[in-house]
Amino acid sequence: MGALLQVENLTKSFGYDLLFGDISFGLDEGDKVGLIAKNGTGKSTLLNLLARVDTPDSGSIIYRNNLRIGYLPQIPTFEGAKTVLDVCLEGEDAASRAVRAYESAMTTGDAEAMTAAIQAMDNSHAWDYEERFKQILTQLKIDNYHQPVGELSGGQVKRVALAKILIDEPQFLILDEPTNHLDIDMIEWLENYLRRSTMTLLMVTHDRYFLDNICTRIMELDQQEIFTYDGNYNYYLEKRAERIEAQNVQVEKARNLLRTELEWMRRQPQARQHKAQYRIDAFYDLKERAHGYRDKGDVRLNVSSAYIGKKIFTAHAVSKRYGDKVILNDFEYTFARYEKLGIVGDNGVGKSTFIKLLLGEVPCDSGHFEVGATVKFGYYSQEGMHFDEGKRVIDAVRDVAEYIYFDEKTHYTAAQFLNLFLFSNADQQKLIEKLSGGEKRRLYLAMVLMSKPNFLILDEPTNDLDISTLEILEDYLSKFNGCVIIVSHDRFFMDRTVDHTFVFLGNGVVKDFPGNYSEYRAWKEHHDRIAAEQARAVAKPKEKVQYNTRDNSNKLTYKEKRELENLTAEIEDLTAEKESLDALFASGEVITDMDIKSARYSELQALLEEKEMRWLELSEKE
Repeated sequence: MGALLQVENLTKSFGYDLLFGDISFGLDEGDKVGLIAKNGTGKSTLLNLLARVDTPDSGSIIYRNNLRIGYLPQIPTFEGAKTVLDVCLEGEDAASRAVRAYESAMTTGDAEAMTAAIQAMDNSHAWDYEERFKQILTQLKIDNYHQPVGELSGGQVKRVALAKILIDEPQFLILDEPTNHLDIDMIEWLENYLRRSTMTLLMVTHDRYFLDNICTRIMELDQQEIFTYDGNYNYYLEKRAERIEAQNVQVEKARNLLRTELEWMRRQPQARQHKAQYRIDAFYDLKERAHGYRDKGDVRLNVSSAYIGKKIFTAHAVSKRYGDKVILNDFEYTFARYEKLGIVGDNGVGKSTFIKLLLGEVPCDSGHFEVGATVKFGYYSQEGMHFDEGKRVIDAVRDVAEYIYFDEKTHYTAAQFLNLFLFSNADQQKLIEKLSGGEKRRLYLAMVLMSKPNFLILDEPTNDLDISTLEILEDYLSKFNGCVIIVSHDRFFMDRTVDHTFVFLGNGVVKDFPGNYSEYRAWKEHHDRIAAEQARAVAKPKEKVQYNTRDNSNKLTYKEKRELENLTAEIEDLTAEKESLDALFASGEVITDMDIKSARYSELQALLEEKEMRWLELSEKE
């Protein structure tokens, strides 16, 4: 495959801070590359440079001729008054203009405009283009094309931005944290889409399953340099550990040799006139290498929690709804000591509302939460923390505490505590307004944990945090001697930190599953497969079986027997139709009547659920 772009000696600084200097690398057609770095080291800046949003201080980026680039920034922004359709079709190519005119004519019903629009659609071959963007929007669960983007949630805006990029079919796709604000179903859909795609891909993401399942190459931005690893995320971890070990060995050797050379240089000044100049030059080079960065490996956050009693909280018939939308319906639960709970579900089903109900930030419609007297919550919210942007990082922490005590053996100064969260001494002197979004999130996490909570509630903690910080947090939670509730769409993070899962299914239904997300997913796939097999099996003629004598008072009536036979045939037909639509949606083919087929698919799901429930009810009486 041919080269797509070549980066030569690229340098970028912000003020006196050098993000990276003289880095060089190339991307070939079909590459799927993950970019990894700590927050604040220039990941998003590098993506902006490659997407032509920003310009470097020096160096060059050479692109293949006529290269089509698609760029998804970390926080997409659109004019609020524009509709989803306007955003997806705001290009000035003939196909986009034709589809805009056609959709406008459809809305107004103007016959003359419709005639002209149809002609334009024919001339620009835009029929396939229209169906493709509707198909992608439907797969991303965006079905109201005329809704203003200003009315959409953050997750919906992210999906619209993603749809707009995929519709344009770029040759080179740049994604900055594409999984932020997407629910797990959408993340898995995007993962499968990108894995099958032939587009060249460069992305920044903290989702390690996403990285491992898609990327064939990892680039690490570290110490203002680029390091490349030809393999997936697991391969990168192995080879990075080898690189760090080798680097640390070289630094230690240089330091040992420096001690000898330093003694040589300190001899009588008059004797130095006879010293070889090459050895003097070598001394200063050695001094630079000996004072080079030495990676300390994985940082471990060794802090304990406050004592927590046996009584944590009990939910007594808690109900909450907003209009027709039910969040909880007579919810009952007793939370156990040291329990580590994960909460998953589609966006908008009420996961964050559940947490706010528990914390008393939102009132219950009926019922209540009874919280134990020793419980001390530490809440990391999606909204984040409002800092005084004009303060230095170290001062923001010192305003809370100069010394952080966890127990008799464990205590830190404010500076030492920030070191644990990857804030170097230089970083601690920065103004908060100069921090990246991820660095602010890291500071927020530090301030939540320094309060020594015994019940941690983390609402989407993985958004904007780098992988290094997530690893520190995962290690901390594995040893945390308290209770934990985590709301997250990061499957890897959830698998490493929770022991059971609440699945919010919508309409107030909450399933308590005794395992992590991957275990729940495997159980659900097995359960769905068995249910489908049972539905197909009931369509086959049954062999006559000799039953023992039993009470026949609850046997099927003649009418119910006929209903059961009809249900069996109907379930088989509906299942076959649904499976054919599943295959069609997964094929990637252009679907000319996507609106009709999508509506029919939703109808089939509802019908199958209704008829299978009735079939089970009747079969139990048979």
